[in-house]
Amino acid sequence: MGYNIAIDGPAGAGKSTIAKLVAKELGYIYVDTGAMYRGMAIYFLKNNIAPEDTEKIAAASKEADVSIGYEDGVQQIYLNGENVTPLLREEKVGNMASRCSSVPEVRARLLSLQRNLAEEKDVVMDGRDIGTNILPNADTKIYLTASVDTRAKRRFDELQEKGESCVMEEIAKDIEERDYRDMHRKTAPLRQAEDAVYIDSSDMTIEEVVQAILKRCKR
Repeated sequence: MGYNIAIDGPAGAGKSTIAKLVAKELGYIYVDTGAMYRGMAIYFLKNNIAPEDTEKIAAASKEADVSIGYEDGVQQIYLNGENVTPLLREEKVGNMASRCSSVPEVRARLLSLQRNLAEEKDVVMDGRDIGTNILPNADTKIYLTASVDTRAKRRFDELQEKGESCVMEEIAKDIEERDYRDMHRKTAPLRQAEDAVYIDSSDMTIEEVVQAILKRCKR
């Protein structure tokens, strides 16, 4: 049985960045579950399935094979054998992933892969329901969040660096809507596990957050 670190939290909280650094520091495997859902989302978008058409999403999920690989220690997401990692951060992919992640058939499709990895390896896994649903017996659980304004500014800066045009207010509104969907979905909603440590990174540096998590790892 591997040592499992579960990091949950809303969109834009910095979970992926922090989880990668924690995994690197400990020599663990980093598992980005959100990227796996984004991989599924790419399949639905390629097949012109509307986000609200849950019946088609459920049916199509059977045809989408999402797997994880590692190249030079960096996680890659494969969709039916094709590396789709460069497409994962597109805004339309994130929005579709937020919608399709509430579909039970989609979650079931990915759950076994995630749990098998955690059973066999020491992992740092981040997402929306890791500590509450996917790895309820994780050795260390973290709920990482930040204010909506802070998360919107981070996303705005990220898009600006890529040369993409964006409006701060629209990003903030999108984050609020995504939070509501994630927290109110019927299947495995986003919430803090009872035994998770709450960390608000709004006024913390990345290194401060990493060290705060490492201090809670008892291995």
